[in-house]
Amino acid sequence: MTKIYSIQTTNTHELAIYLPSDSQPLHDIHSVSFGTISLPCQVLYQDNLQDKILVSEVLAEQLLLPIGGKSNLIFYEDTLYLGPVIGIFTAGFTESSLRPIGERSLFFAKFLSIDHSLGILSYVFGAHHINWEDGTIEGYTYGKNGWKKGRFPFPNVVYDRLPNRRIENHQALKTVKKRLTDEYSIPWYNPGFFNKWSIHKLLIHDMDVSRYLPETLHTPTISQMEEMLSSYQSIYLKPANGSLGLGVFQLMYSREENMYYSRYRDDNEINRLRKYHSLESFLKASFKDRLLSSYLAQQGIKLTRLDGKSIDFRIHTNKDESGLWKVTALAAKVAGKGSVTTHLNNGGVVKTLEEIYDDPQERIKAFHNLTDAAIALSKSIDRHIKGYIGEIGFDLGIDTDGRVWMFEANSKPGRSIFSHPELKDADLITRKASLQYGLYLSKKAILEPEELVNEKI
Repeated sequence: MTKIYSIQTTNTHELAIYLPSDSQPLHDIHSVSFGTISLPCQVLYQDNLQDKILVSEVLAEQLLLPIGGKSNLIFYEDTLYLGPVIGIFTAGFTESSLRPIGERSLFFAKFLSIDHSLGILSYVFGAHHINWEDGTIEGYTYGKNGWKKGRFPFPNVVYDRLPNRRIENHQALKTVKKRLTDEYSIPWYNPGFFNKWSIHKLLIHDMDVSRYLPETLHTPTISQMEEMLSSYQSIYLKPANGSLGLGVFQLMYSREENMYYSRYRDDNEINRLRKYHSLESFLKASFKDRLLSSYLAQQGIKLTRLDGKSIDFRIHTNKDESGLWKVTALAAKVAGKGSVTTHLNNGGVVKTLEEIYDDPQERIKAFHNLTDAAIALSKSIDRHIKGYIGEIGFDLGIDTDGRVWMFEANSKPGRSIFSHPELKDADLITRKASLQYGLYLSKKAILEPEELVNEKI
C-alpha cells in the first residue's frame, strides 16, 4: 500500500521541501508540483522524518498548498508531485456558507471529509469559480470546522458530479470541460448521463453481456406493443432519458376480459391502475403530453417476489486504485404496494440479501450471479463508451428461473439505498472508491500520459 505523509511547514525562507530519507528516489529532484502549479525548489532528505514532509512557508504559499493535510509522493523525472488534487465539478451553488451547494451540500461533504485518508486534496467547484488568467480556482473544501472557501490550483483530474441532464447540456459547462481537457490535458471522469437506448444498442451486440438484456424497442408502434404483449405477460414503457422511475408505465393485457391495464404513478405521486379497451385509448389518455418517440418499450420479466411484491437489485460498481472494476454495494429493492417500480420515492423498501433469502445457498448463488453480471456489464460499457468511467449503478433483476436481467445502468447512480443501516460501510466504500479512481487517473496522467490517452482513443 502506498505510504501517505502529513504536510507541515517550516519557516525557511527558501523554496525548499524536506522529505524522509527512505523516500529518496534514484534520480535528483529539482522541482515540485501541486495540481497544475510547478516550481523549482531545493529538495532535502532527513532521517528524522518518518511519516511527514516539511514544506517551507514561502513554497507552500506559492503552490497554494494547504497545511495540515496529507499527501502522496509521486516522483517522475526531476519533479515531485504532491497530492494529487481532485476537483469535483458541479452546479447549483448558493450564497450560504453553511450549505454552499444547497441540499446536496451533505452529499459533497461526505466525499471531501475522506480525502485526507487517501493522501489527496479534493475541492468542489463550479464554472464561475475558475480564474482562467492565473490558473486558479476558488473552490470549497470540507473539514472538522465545516465548509471553507479557498484558492487552489487547477486539479490533476476532474470528477464530474453535475446534477442532471439539463444542466449538463448547458453550453458554458461544456466549454469548461473542453478547455480543461484540451488546453490543460486534465482527465475528466464520469462525464455524461447514460441514455437507455444508446446503452442497449451498445450492449446488445456484445456476446459477453447481451443475454442480460430484455427485448427493447425504441419508439414502439401500437402493433409492436401488441406483439410484445402477446409474447410477454407485460411490457414497460420508459423514457429513454428518464431517471428515478419517473414517467414509467407498466402495460398488461387480459385475454379473459380483452382489456388493457396500465399501472403508473400520477402527477400527485399516487400509484394508479387504469383499465382501457384498446392501446389507442391508453395512449390518448396517458400520452397527450408525452412523445412516444422519446420512449422505449421493454419486455416485462416475472421477477422473484417477497410477500407478493417484486424485487430488483441495485448494484454499485467502481474502478479501484488499480483501475479495475469491483462491486462496492449490493442491495435489494422491494416494490411498494401498487407501484410500477421499486424506487424508494414510489414506496419501495431497501433490504439486504440476508433479509430476502433465508436459504444461505440461494443467497450465495444470487450474490455471485448478480456480481458476475455487474462486472461483465461494467467492462462492456467501459469498452464501448468514450471517456473515463469510474462508477456505474445497475438495476438488475432475477426472474423466477434464476436468470439475471439488466433494466438500467446509471453513470451517476443515486445513493438512496445507503439509507439502510446495514449499508453504511458500503456507503463509505463507494465514496472512497470514487476518489481512489481519481488517484489512479492522476498517477496515470503523471507517469504514463501516452498510455492514458491510448486507453480511450
